[in-house]
Amino acid sequence: MEAYLFDWLNLFFRWFHVIAGVAWIGASFYFIWLDLSLREPPEHKKEQGIKGDLWAIHGGGFYEVAKYQAGPPQMPSTLHWFKWEAYTTWLTGFALLSVMYYWGAEQYLIDPQKVALGQWQAIGISLAFLAGGFAVYEALLKSPLRQMPKLFAALLYSALVLAAWALDQIFSDRAAYLHVGALIGSIMAGNVLFGIMPAQRELVRAVTAGETPQAHFAELAKLRSTHNNYFTLPLIFIMISNHYPMTYGHEQGWLVLAFIGAISAFARHYFNLKHQDNHQPWILVAAALALFALIGWMLPKPAQPLPESSERVSQQQAMALVTAHCSACHAAKPSHAAFNAPPGGIELEQWSQVTANAARIIPALRTGYMPLGNASGMTEEQRAQLIQALR
Repeated sequence: MEAYLFDWLNLFFRWFHVIAGVAWIGASFYFIWLDLSLREPPEHKKEQGIKGDLWAIHGGGFYEVAKYQAGPPQMPSTLHWFKWEAYTTWLTGFALLSVMYYWGAEQYLIDPQKVALGQWQAIGISLAFLAGGFAVYEALLKSPLRQMPKLFAALLYSALVLAAWALDQIFSDRAAYLHVGALIGSIMAGNVLFGIMPAQRELVRAVTAGETPQAHFAELAKLRSTHNNYFTLPLIFIMISNHYPMTYGHEQGWLVLAFIGAISAFARHYFNLKHQDNHQPWILVAAALALFALIGWMLPKPAQPLPESSERVSQQQAMALVTAHCSACHAAKPSHAAFNAPPGGIELEQWSQVTANAARIIPALRTGYMPLGNASGMTEEQRAQLIQALR
């Protein structure tokens, strides 16, 4: 019953999280595009205090959009705000983290081969990391370093890479990636809650009171919004990375994440420039070449050969390894408490089922992704033996 409830909570919060994330990312991308696409308005609009405008066509109609230098002459009766997309994405993401990695800590969060942690110890480290990481970002942002964009970006990127490396030493490979994503998502939501929304409320207050808005509020809010824009593609990669153990299961998984994060953020820069009619296609070419180089570097190594004294295991011995390390989860009726059904629909109770799934089993064994959390204590020699038997 517990596994059944676990599956439904996982499904609900993951579904809700994706829906909210699509709404938030869509709005974020749209407003970055809008702001960068504004052009100098005609003179009669400048006289009205309009800083930039653009025309667009969509859904069978024309749209005229204008951005004021400070604020409109009179506050409109209806003003649309954009905040709940961000808040809902973070709340559902934290709920999913709690269900998947805190409730299921022994399966998904803890890797006893790295650090033997208790459930509450692992949860405490996770929460401390998220809170501490966010505090570091806020300290950097509120320091004079924000006036030096390149240095700020280099320091922030270095801090995230260091965090990825440190997490890789503590948690399971999959959980390490997820926590980097959770930190980035927390920074992004925090940018909305603690920076963008207060700046917008101050802008509305000043315009309503007939005062000239202070520019530094808007400037810092725009900087936070720009950071969120560059964070988005790396974050989306982390959200889908759990389907690709070749990335987080790599022996240098933290470095793979660092490279993919840099490549995707760099590619995003091309589009931000393009919105300003500054076409730099070399950026996409460089990003593609870097990705190809990463793919080449990540080519899986051949399985380590067995010691000369070891004989090739028989089919019966190989099946015994599968039964000992895999079948508790991958069975028609899993005996593992965390699963109500076999993960991925893969059943491994008969040798014919094992050989039919060999193409999926071998990478999972090679990367250490399976057994999940290596709770069964599968040795490297046993991995090599089973890989050899499946070839």
